[in-house]
Amino acid sequence: MLPALEAMFSTPWLTFSPSTPSLRRPISDDPPYEHLKTHPSFSLLSKCKSIETLKQIQSQFIKSGLHNTQFALSKLIEFCAVSPCGDLSYALSLFETIDAPNLFVWNTIIRGCSTSVLALEYYVRMLFAGVEPNSYTFPFVLKACAQIPAAAAQEGKQIHGHVLKLDLDGDAFVHTSLINMYARNGELKDARLVFDKSPLRDAVSYTAMITGYASAGYFDDARKLFDEMPNRDVVSWNAIIAGYAQSGKCDEALHFFREMRRAGARPNESTMVSVLSACAQSASIELGSWVRSWIEDHGLGSNVRLVNALIDMYSKCGDLQTARALFDEMGEKDRVSWNVMIGGYTYSSRYREALDLFKQMQLSKEEPNEVTFLNILPACAYLGALDIGIWIHAYIHRNLNLHSTNSTALSTSLIDMYAKCGNLEAAKHVFDAINPKSVASWNAMISGFAMHGHGDISVELFSRMVSEGFKPDDITFVGVLSACSHSGLIELGRQYFDSMVQDYKISPKLEHYGCMIDLLGRVGLLGEAKALIDNMEIPPDGAIWGSLLGACRFHGDVELAEIAAKHLFEFEPEDPGGYVLLSNIYAQAGKWEDVARIRTTLNDRGMKKVPGCTSIEVDGVVHEFLVNDRVHPRSKDIQKMLGEIDRLLELAGYVPDTSEVLYDIDEKLKGGALCYHSERLAIAFGLISTRPGTTIRITKNLRVCGNCHSATKLVSKIFNREIIARDRSRFHHFKNGSCSCFDYW
Repeated sequence: MLPALEAMFSTPWLTFSPSTPSLRRPISDDPPYEHLKTHPSFSLLSKCKSIETLKQIQSQFIKSGLHNTQFALSKLIEFCAVSPCGDLSYALSLFETIDAPNLFVWNTIIRGCSTSVLALEYYVRMLFAGVEPNSYTFPFVLKACAQIPAAAAQEGKQIHGHVLKLDLDGDAFVHTSLINMYARNGELKDARLVFDKSPLRDAVSYTAMITGYASAGYFDDARKLFDEMPNRDVVSWNAIIAGYAQSGKCDEALHFFREMRRAGARPNESTMVSVLSACAQSASIELGSWVRSWIEDHGLGSNVRLVNALIDMYSKCGDLQTARALFDEMGEKDRVSWNVMIGGYTYSSRYREALDLFKQMQLSKEEPNEVTFLNILPACAYLGALDIGIWIHAYIHRNLNLHSTNSTALSTSLIDMYAKCGNLEAAKHVFDAINPKSVASWNAMISGFAMHGHGDISVELFSRMVSEGFKPDDITFVGVLSACSHSGLIELGRQYFDSMVQDYKISPKLEHYGCMIDLLGRVGLLGEAKALIDNMEIPPDGAIWGSLLGACRFHGDVELAEIAAKHLFEFEPEDPGGYVLLSNIYAQAGKWEDVARIRTTLNDRGMKKVPGCTSIEVDGVVHEFLVNDRVHPRSKDIQKMLGEIDRLLELAGYVPDTSEVLYDIDEKLKGGALCYHSERLAIAFGLISTRPGTTIRITKNLRVCGNCHSATKLVSKIFNREIIARDRSRFHHFKNGSCSCFDYW
């Protein structure tokens, strides 16, 4: 409870009764100020559209002496506190110049603060000033309690007591505000008690209860109340549709929308925003396109809120072209417009486009917020764009509060970004600063150390997490099992898998089985891995069989590879990855006829191997390279550096491992093919584009091959560079001729 409010509630003399007269009436009713209403300056105030103009009008007030009247000051405060063009901080400064504010001024300032705890603080000050609240005061005080439920649940009940003492519970607005406050705080029993005891069961009070039930997931109760409503208006329809949509029950939300149309109720802007949200979550692009037609037919094509919802819907339904066209055609974009388009690219794994659009947002002078960064940080993480991620962190530090309760997700996203960009020290710095920590933040840090091969630290963090009273979830165990896999901790992996099931009652998901198959396969326990697949509680998917197939390649088990490949092809018949992997296993065993058969199958089906792609960030710009890439503007310099690298490698005694190139071709050609892998090109570009001695960070979409791994170890020693490489499954830190993975990956 707020200290001042607690003190006020404990003060015995501070009581109210219905018969107590107000200490002051609203200023607009005071006869001495009637002549002021016709003053020319007030007509200017009614046309005011900005805080700058407001200050000019205030100057006129001062020149004419109006600033000495509460009526004039109350109008200035009303504009600053309530108008969309106002400035609450300026309203508060004006308020402090009044010696004895009347009830109208107090109500205005509380209304302006109604989205924060400030409303409660000013409510307390009003009471101590001896000003009695009225029916206009409580809706905004209760709204503040509803906006900040974690801080104001108890205060809300105390304020309810004031309402009863003043005999204002019969006021329709106060009554509905009480229901809404309790419902938003999750106090549904109290909300229902207020609802049931009152004869004022109008559409607004029904809607407040329905919204509360739906938000809490009590859909049967919400539906029952909705069915009981004597008169349903568009607001009540919106409440039930929005409740289902916001809870992820999209089919039900769309069902109610169809019922609404059959009932002849006219939808409005809020209806369509909720419907588009449901369409986005359920990929109902046809209905979403119908809504778009409805919007255009009703002349709402320039409504920013609706266009934003359309962009979000098309993005999440996979039609980014239409989403971007809508975005580009917008006359005026707000911050939400940028956020939903950037989020759409990130949602569809179009990370490069997300970063490009984020840069355009900066040029547009639109200020980013937490949602922007939650959308763009995954793109930085995937592309290894550390410089951009550092800039974002600095911006957040300057402009946002990372210690607020609603910023836990942002801190966790920063941890994930730093870890995936190869800067574990920065990730741990963010993690250590979080107070209180969440399960998600623990998970991000455990997974971060796991992907860098620090299994011992991941396991230690897991123990700390449990000892500090946090309950691990299924994501936690994915992280710790992955740590065991990357570090070869076979016994610990078995223990954690058993503990997950027996101690924490978590049913293994495909991700957990995948970690165990990978762990067993890496150490050569292929029979145990196959037995685990045969005894899984859920059907294995392509990823499970793909993991076993990869282990077969590592250990040269052709027979089991054929079994795994057969199952994999059933799940992913058009994915070339499995065919290429099986072909390589055959080539490794010298079965060239089988290699030819697989290659023919690939050609006949028109399937092509996913090309290796490596990205590197230099001076805030992400550069991407494909195998044998020669389209980069500095291609000639890169080729020259590749030649120098090969010369120095040869002097150091390096011999290419041509067994990695499993085609039946000349050995010299095999060696040449290895020189132009995408990671070699990215490293060469990094060497010519950064200062000597600085760290080179690269990100590859595929598993790094053994040849490039061996070569990169030597390059790190020859050029005295630390090279941090992230491949499809983990990190490699190359330094002084060795790798952090100890050649186990």
